[in-house]
Amino acid sequence: MAFTAPINASPGDLVAEVEALGRSLSLVRERIGEIIFGQREVVEQALITLLCGGHALLIGVPGLAKTRLVETLGTILGLDDKRIQCTPDLMPADILGSEVLEESETGRRSFRFIPGPVFCQVLMADEINRASPRTQSALLQAMQEGRVSIAGQYHPLPRPFHVLATQNPLEQEGTYPLPEAQLDRFLLYIRVDYPSGPEEWEIARRVTTGQMGKIESVLSAEEIIAYQQLVTRVPVSDQVLGYAWALVRASRPNTDESPDFVNKWVAWGAGPRGVLTLVTCAKARAILYGRHHATVGDVQAIAKPALRHRIASNYAAQASNVGSEQLIEMLMEAIPADRKYEKPAA
Repeated sequence: MAFTAPINASPGDLVAEVEALGRSLSLVRERIGEIIFGQREVVEQALITLLCGGHALLIGVPGLAKTRLVETLGTILGLDDKRIQCTPDLMPADILGSEVLEESETGRRSFRFIPGPVFCQVLMADEINRASPRTQSALLQAMQEGRVSIAGQYHPLPRPFHVLATQNPLEQEGTYPLPEAQLDRFLLYIRVDYPSGPEEWEIARRVTTGQMGKIESVLSAEEIIAYQQLVTRVPVSDQVLGYAWALVRASRPNTDESPDFVNKWVAWGAGPRGVLTLVTCAKARAILYGRHHATVGDVQAIAKPALRHRIASNYAAQASNVGSEQLIEMLMEAIPADRKYEKPAA
């Protein structure tokens, strides 16, 4: 089985670093569990997003602790977090910042840049679909470039920089849904569902009796950056890379690799970002579970949040009540995990 790894990487050092990261992440998950009860997959996928240096879109009804999760992550990971409530009248300058004209005591006038809330390390954009397309685009540009441009001057954002945006799937009046091309900027599309019966019972008991845990910092921003670099250094087998590649290639209609149901029900499939997301997130998930290498199972576990916003169903699928979730499940059934994958010939 072939592996790709940095030329000068020492396997022993890499294994030790991965094990150290695994121990740190176990402590992080333990501390998060004291504040956020249940939502195991949501917490896991949010941590994977941060380990990969990406951004996430959280979809769920109000009251499911999405804001609490972002605040908890920011504190426990030692990151500066801020929150913005998106509304139709929110302007780009309200997020990015603006320049103001000031006059000194000597009468000299000059412009001074006042940073907006985007200048943080974890930004929660609450109900991003309520912001106007212009404001959405300004935020997404900052996410992509890691900097903002004000009056022709570039201002770098802090590192690391992550956006965890939320959407309410219930109320759609007065909203501006993100176009598919902009959704692709988000690493993962995380569904936040209702807690189970026992979990909701425990949430009510803890909150109403004041038994919530205390949020304490476990890591620092410098450690998070180092861990993100470590994820890129973790080797990945051709089998895992090939499976992710085949899954994404098969999601595109009217190609040699696409199954019949894709040609019938898919308007367009995932782009190259889909492969990058699957492989990188699979590596981060492996580390989260204390393993030194990713498996096909890691790719399958992360496939839905990685691809559900990158595969668009057509009208025929919608008429048949076939959504992106079902299409991804059908893709994983159609693409054999045990087939030997090799680099395709030029």
